[in-house]
Amino acid sequence: MKKSVLKVTSMLLLTGIVAGTLSGCKTKQEVKTSGNVTAGFHATGLPIVDNPVTLKVLTTRWGNMGDSFTKNQWLIDLEAKTNVKIEWQVESLNDWGTKKSTLLASGDLPDIIIGSQTFNDADILNNLSLFVPVDDLVKKYMPNYSEALNKLPELKKAVTFPDGKMYSFGKNLPKRPKTRNQPIINKTWLDRLGLKEPTNLDELYNVLLAFKTKDPNGNGKADEIPITGNGNLNGDLLNPFGITDINDSNMIVNNDGTLTFYPTSEQYKDGLKWLNKLYIAGIIDPQAFTQDNTMMTSKNQDPNAARVGFTYAWTPDADFGKWSSQYIAIAPIKGPDGKQYAGGDVNGVYSINRNEALITTNCKNPEIAARWIDEFYTGEASIQNFWGAIGTVINKNSDGTYTLNSPPAGTSADAWYWDQSLRDFGPKYVSADFQQKIKLSPQSGDGLKVELSKLADPYVVTSYPNVMYTNEENQELPTLTTDINTYVGQMRAQFVIKGGIDEGWDAYVKKLKDMGLEKLIKIRTDAYNRYQNVK
Repeated sequence: MKKSVLKVTSMLLLTGIVAGTLSGCKTKQEVKTSGNVTAGFHATGLPIVDNPVTLKVLTTRWGNMGDSFTKNQWLIDLEAKTNVKIEWQVESLNDWGTKKSTLLASGDLPDIIIGSQTFNDADILNNLSLFVPVDDLVKKYMPNYSEALNKLPELKKAVTFPDGKMYSFGKNLPKRPKTRNQPIINKTWLDRLGLKEPTNLDELYNVLLAFKTKDPNGNGKADEIPITGNGNLNGDLLNPFGITDINDSNMIVNNDGTLTFYPTSEQYKDGLKWLNKLYIAGIIDPQAFTQDNTMMTSKNQDPNAARVGFTYAWTPDADFGKWSSQYIAIAPIKGPDGKQYAGGDVNGVYSINRNEALITTNCKNPEIAARWIDEFYTGEASIQNFWGAIGTVINKNSDGTYTLNSPPAGTSADAWYWDQSLRDFGPKYVSADFQQKIKLSPQSGDGLKVELSKLADPYVVTSYPNVMYTNEENQELPTLTTDINTYVGQMRAQFVIKGGIDEGWDAYVKKLKDMGLEKLIKIRTDAYNRYQNVK
């Protein structure tokens, strides 16, 4: 009799608790199904919970963008489907540095962090006790993200921390070009001078010399500048010599998988000799090593006439403003070995990244948080969180494809996308099959860059990846890279402007070694090996 009474009493208590509304991830948990999971939680399917749960989510935005993205219809629908309500905290990156330090010091974090600009590798590594290792959560509750990690090995490598665990979730952006910057040349000038698009270094030299001496802008002034710069020459000018460095590491990955610190390599030496030849001929702007970006832009976009002939850039309109229509992208310039090289990533330039979402140890129900984040890792979810919602920014066509609508009058496409979505920030994954369903206009925006990228995609070489460093390595790197990179830059300018690289080479290399080059190379190599060994 006693046992029956106890059993009935227990059932009544359980029924009463389940019927109660859950107020959030920090709600006092009185009944649990397993581990830390609240009653009413579903490991699969929707809703995620039977009764509404509120999660606090922090993210950051550029400038004064605000929280307009939270009105994205997909995010609104997600709340209804999952029963997970979101209390957004949106901070501007303008003053985030100070706020971030205070927040980390206090440990008073919300349940979820969104966006790699919010907390970086060092922030996480120095405060591991504030963030949940997510490996087990991924296996148990995140089928969409598990698929992404399995199908995209580079994503798994990017998100694995030096201790072999995952503390953050990554992203894979849709429809990214494989090539970063491309050679951009003034086609109007070529046509006026009766010249063909250059294909190798000799042809490029002759074209640029003609740009300098034959008044291709037709204003009767000797004001043409074939190549300029903003305090340093564009590193992509060394691409024909097999040097590509999209992550600014000063490292290149050789064909056999070994690494080289390229500022001490023979191809770098040959590249600077070629640039010195251009400088002597007056092809390189004498102010290229001293002016700032504002001065360079004033030349690229001089309101009176097009003045700059050649550069490496994302797209022509990224640099040349009102004169953009005069410029075209061309195929990579062949180097001394007759081969073409392009800096980029076969998975999409800057498409893969880590730290796009984190679950904090303040979250009492990380399983609910993990399931909510997993909803972002479908094709439709990802494109709506990169461009905007279906029905607003995106049109879903009857044939199963997706196209982008035109932005409102007076608004650029990119500004519209940032207004309507998380854009670059936040969890995303678009499979190779789903990528084929996305149809972008080749005339502007993201679609134009993808189209231009095709000129160079076959020549993209493996760059030193976006690796992760240990705390100890992060403590050593700033001093090493500041001193070494500064000296490399100073000597690059000297070798280009004054020449003498053969005579000064040995002393230059010795000075770098004295500054700790071997230690820097070891740190880069150790981090690269850890990255490559992730399975």
